[in-house]
Amino acid sequence: MQFLEEQVLAAGHKVLLVAPEAKGPNPHAGHPNRREIRLPSVPIPGTQIRLSMGQDFDYRLAQMVANPPDVIHVHGLGPIGLLGMWVAERTGKPLVITWHTDLEAYAEHYWHVVPFLNAAYKVYELHMAESTWDQIKKLKLKRPRRGGAQVELLQLASKMLTDAHLVTTPSDKTAKRVLEIAPTARVRVVPNGTDALPALPPVPRGKGPRLIYVGRISLEKGIGLMLDAFELVRDQIPGVELMIVGDWRETPVTLRRRLQRAARFGGVKLPGQIPREKLGAYYASGDAFVFASLTDTQALVLHEAAHAGLPFVMVDHELRLVVEPGVNAVLARPNAVSLAGAMVSMLNALKDEEFARAASERSKELAARFTIANQSREFVEIYEALAAGREVALTEGLDPDYGRRVFPRRRVTATFESSEQASLEPVPQRRHWWSRPKPAPASGR
Repeated sequence: MQFLEEQVLAAGHKVLLVAPEAKGPNPHAGHPNRREIRLPSVPIPGTQIRLSMGQDFDYRLAQMVANPPDVIHVHGLGPIGLLGMWVAERTGKPLVITWHTDLEAYAEHYWHVVPFLNAAYKVYELHMAESTWDQIKKLKLKRPRRGGAQVELLQLASKMLTDAHLVTTPSDKTAKRVLEIAPTARVRVVPNGTDALPALPPVPRGKGPRLIYVGRISLEKGIGLMLDAFELVRDQIPGVELMIVGDWRETPVTLRRRLQRAARFGGVKLPGQIPREKLGAYYASGDAFVFASLTDTQALVLHEAAHAGLPFVMVDHELRLVVEPGVNAVLARPNAVSLAGAMVSMLNALKDEEFARAASERSKELAARFTIANQSREFVEIYEALAAGREVALTEGLDPDYGRRVFPRRRVTATFESSEQASLEPVPQRRHWWSRPKPAPASGR
């Protein structure tokens, strides 16, 4: 968001940022063309989320309706996103929604938020104008039955995405998810950009190879799977390290205790949260970047790692902007044995200097395509077109997989006959591992 603000301001436009109260300064605070509204927020227990609960919403809604922006850009499905949708609906201004979280995957982890959002959107859909948030705050929230959070969230998202003038996504993967939820949504893929971090000398490391992960440390990021797989890797490669960079102290207690045990006995390094300007030293110390998440829609840490020339070990087969399997990446299935095998395969492959050089060069080459300037310039062009009433080109060739076959390679070759004609002999067919005949029992058993 800060990168995008910088480019919009540089283009000579004005910015109004509406966001929850949070720690940390904004580098653009005080800019003459920028205003900021921070709404009171509360932490959601058991998560790393702060949520605005409706305080001051009626006042801010009236304020923005009285003096609306030319374009309204909503990021995500939070309460402030709904506030932006209300402003757009009541003023007729163009609405852009950026969909950059796999909320279907997140729903079971963050079920606390879903009933509140569902209620809020129902109020929005009814176009109720007075005291809306007072009504919502009176609701009693309870955990939905298993799977219910996803159902509620998908119902909520479908109309929201369809209502927008334009939906932008950071990857083809996410764009296809949007079209599965809302087939008539108008979608444009605009990959997020990031620039290379300052080059720094690598932080100290042991004698063995080092796998590294940088990012948010939480259950939906696959940290548990990563730890399970790394235990198996340690049996194969002596002295191997796994460095997990991020704020592990704020994780749920079960995961936090497991990380502490792994750091004490399991070859895992936990340096904690590192300022972005110093992260280059940590990327430089790794041999390969491990990414065990299936919930990310682009993962900017992949781009940072690619700028640093790192190859990848991943379980998500759809995030391909800076990933080319067989050249700078090894892909695994989302289980500990497969991921451990991919880690070992990558570390063994990196012993070949030619492979290591080619992998590093390919990572840097792919990362160079997606810079902050390129992404922000594209958004500025989108804003200018919408404000002027011009059409915005959509991304073509997005084909969501509506009807995945459960067993795509299995063929039915048996014939069906009446009982009088049925043969006792099996029908000849291709033999697969699941249809091999059992060996005859040994005599005397």
